[in-house]
Amino acid sequence: MPPLAASIFFHAIGAAAAACCYVPQKRVRGWSWQSYWQTQAAFCWLLLPILGAFLTVPDFWQVVQAAPREAMLRTFLLGMAYGIGGTAFGVAIRYVGFSITYAAAIGISTVVGTAYAIAKGNSTLAEAGANVQDFLARNGADWVVLGIGIGVVGVICCGVAGRWKERDQAQAGGAAAGSSSLWTGLALCLLAGMLSAVYGIALTEGAPIAKVAGEHAAGHTVLGIDAATFCSNAIYPFSNSGAFVTTALYCLWLHARHKTLGEIAAVPEGGTKAGLAVNWAMAILTGCLWYGQFFFYGFGHFYIMKVAGFEQACWAIHMILLILLGTVIGVVFKEWKDCRPRTYAALALALGLLIAGKLLLDYGNYLGSLGH
Repeated sequence: MPPLAASIFFHAIGAAAAACCYVPQKRVRGWSWQSYWQTQAAFCWLLLPILGAFLTVPDFWQVVQAAPREAMLRTFLLGMAYGIGGTAFGVAIRYVGFSITYAAAIGISTVVGTAYAIAKGNSTLAEAGANVQDFLARNGADWVVLGIGIGVVGVICCGVAGRWKERDQAQAGGAAAGSSSLWTGLALCLLAGMLSAVYGIALTEGAPIAKVAGEHAAGHTVLGIDAATFCSNAIYPFSNSGAFVTTALYCLWLHARHKTLGEIAAVPEGGTKAGLAVNWAMAILTGCLWYGQFFFYGFGHFYIMKVAGFEQACWAIHMILLILLGTVIGVVFKEWKDCRPRTYAALALALGLLIAGKLLLDYGNYLGSLGH
């Protein structure tokens, strides 16, 4: 498979995993939110990143010893900030609903995360002006910028369509459309979006770690694949463990407040041991899917670098694909039934814009791979 096509393919797998990662939550019974969230976080933000690094990065412990300490510290601290953003996302849903929260947070994250990657380039933010100029001077840069812009508009349209869907379905069910504290919800969306982008920034700041991993991977293979393909996995033990720390602290505070810590080992009220096993299985599946999105994100980034494409656009590609595939999955599972024609029209427009934005990003990367 050509490297550019491989990048698109692996980004799509990662985005699909992200779009599906919270579906298992619907099967959890008898657990508080904090029990489910802490359990899945233990896998996606702590156990799996560490296990994945040791299994796929040659001489990982030597990589840790050789990697710049400041890069590891920055990546960890940025991961901690991202953990706060995940909590803000969950709370925002209570105020403005899933669709608005998802669209606003993803839209902000796409812009902020991509802008940071472009400004930093391969050097530092002190040279942001020169880095932006270098980016814009490359062949295909205008198509990449246009693709990001159209994709963000598509994300916003998706949020509007989702809000209309919620109102249509509430009216079809004979319920009044719920009122919400709009400004509080939007403020939380802004916080969630900014701190979600911080994860993309953490990956950018973790690039020196991946570079050291790539040097140790030279001449090695993992499952018959060039070991350099997995070098991004060396970043996740730092970025994800940071997110786990803040998430675990918040969940433990909720456990202490509501006296729910014993839930994770007790049979759910009115349930059976099988019910407890299902809860654990669903939490673990959520963690695996969440980790899977960035496992394959690393592949996509590796192949973009291999063709000298616009690696700074990887975060935008991932975010646009995430909401595109998430929306398509919702359509497949009939989450858009009982809607008015204008809602379906807005949904069609949103999907069209997301697809157009993704295709323009791909075309820009293709032109970039051809050189000046």
